[in-house]
Amino acid sequence: MAVAFFDVDGTLTATRLWKAYMAYFQQHRTRRWTHAMFMAWHMPLYLLHRRGLLSETRFRRQWAAHLAWYVQGWTVDQAQGIWDWAVETYLKPYWRPATLKRLQEHLQRGDTVVLVSAAPEPLIRRVGAFLGTPHVVATRLEVMHDRYTGRILPPVCIGPEKPRLARAYLEQQGITFKPEEAWAYADAISDLQLLESVGHPVAAYPEPELAAIARERGWEILPEDAAD
Repeated sequence: MAVAFFDVDGTLTATRLWKAYMAYFQQHRTRRWTHAMFMAWHMPLYLLHRRGLLSETRFRRQWAAHLAWYVQGWTVDQAQGIWDWAVETYLKPYWRPATLKRLQEHLQRGDTVVLVSAAPEPLIRRVGAFLGTPHVVATRLEVMHDRYTGRILPPVCIGPEKPRLARAYLEQQGITFKPEEAWAYADAISDLQLLESVGHPVAAYPEPELAAIARERGWEILPEDAAD
């Protein structure tokens, strides 16, 4: 039995999960002030990122952490509707066929499939339930007295934290594995450390920077036409 790590954004889906998250609030016409504050905070950082003055990992780390603002004060049950709507409605047309097929092949072989994402953990758990894997490593939202506080429990699951948190999770679950026999699937340069941590890295629907590294190192690129 092997272990296979799957990033979600851009790897299993052709969209970003934060878009599903924000679309929920837009459609339900709630948290407008929260959204305004979020964009006011992050647009300057986005511009710095676009100009190459802020790395993707640093930019996305704050972005992912502040998604917790949207559910501040909501109960765990109240927020469940967000995760359900995102998976059952928004993501329907966005699933990536090649990586979904590979994920199912791992499950059929009896491998341990772990979703590893910077997105909020309850959303990734809902994605995992839809895909048939209970193993999830993501950014944890702080809960007090059954309500989300609007903060996360650090760290954000991104960059070098992805392989570290994934290994810690498997250890907690009592699952042992050999890194050289493990698989990882990801699309972005911020996932490079996750891919480097296994013996079978796969650049899945890779962004140009990661695709160039994958070609240079002889890594598998999925689907095959993405290597062209």
